[in-house]
Amino acid sequence: MSLHPYTTLPVVAALSLATSSLWAAQPEAAPVPDGSIQSSLATSHEDGDMGDIATKLNDPTASLISLPFQNNFDWGGGPNGDGFQYKLNIQPVIPIELNDDWKIIWRTILPFITQKDVIGTTDQTGLGDLNTTIWLAPQKKHEGQPTIGIGPILQFPTATDDLLGTEKWAIGPSFIFVHQSHGWTAGILANHLWSVAGDNDRQELSVTFLQPFLSYTTPKHTTLGFNLESGYDWENEQWTVPINVFITQLVKIGRLPVSFQLGGRYYAEAPEEGPEWGLRFSATVVLPE
Repeated sequence: MSLHPYTTLPVVAALSLATSSLWAAQPEAAPVPDGSIQSSLATSHEDGDMGDIATKLNDPTASLISLPFQNNFDWGGGPNGDGFQYKLNIQPVIPIELNDDWKIIWRTILPFITQKDVIGTTDQTGLGDLNTTIWLAPQKKHEGQPTIGIGPILQFPTATDDLLGTEKWAIGPSFIFVHQSHGWTAGILANHLWSVAGDNDRQELSVTFLQPFLSYTTPKHTTLGFNLESGYDWENEQWTVPINVFITQLVKIGRLPVSFQLGGRYYAEAPEEGPEWGLRFSATVVLPE
């Protein structure tokens, strides 16, 4: 049974409420009397930890276990220009220490999609194709120096509807460059996917993804930024270039740091029946290592 796009929103809200209740139930540290030296030191230490987390959340190569839930809403696609798509990207990021010098950053993206009038006048709801990236990166960061990670990216045909995926297995290289200084984060993420197996009746896959990004984080753990999540389809010779601008705030719910992001995007370039504009709301839970 196909779901209307807006029927997923109460489900997401309920999941968020239940998760928030779980966070709130976490045991809290023993209280320290207000005005004491210990209380001031604890507050200063907590602010420092939150500032460090806010900085690391802008760096895909940081040693930080995080679980983002990225909600994307896009309008203006389809043959009549009235198509709507909702996509929830679940994107866990897990650092794995290899030794004192090197680590692996394992990032997976699993999309849940519901759309209406995007492909003809039909509706689709289900999982999309899963992507996973494994970067090899330095274990230690040096002040004022950029960080570089390299490794493979793989795509698995996990879509539950033929129209929500490529039905292709794909693999390729991935590269990440990040530089942070005085609250600023700048960098670029790039990868390329070639199909290597799958349904022979579906078009081969050859896609380049380029994501330059720039952001600034304030002492209050607020981040302002933008990125270009651009892709080039070599088979169809077509660019897709959404320009994203966003604001992010890091807070604590219970004892867990949670980052909330709100942003908008405009498609500077898209396929003929691609979307025109969109919104994004995401919540990222930072988990203890």
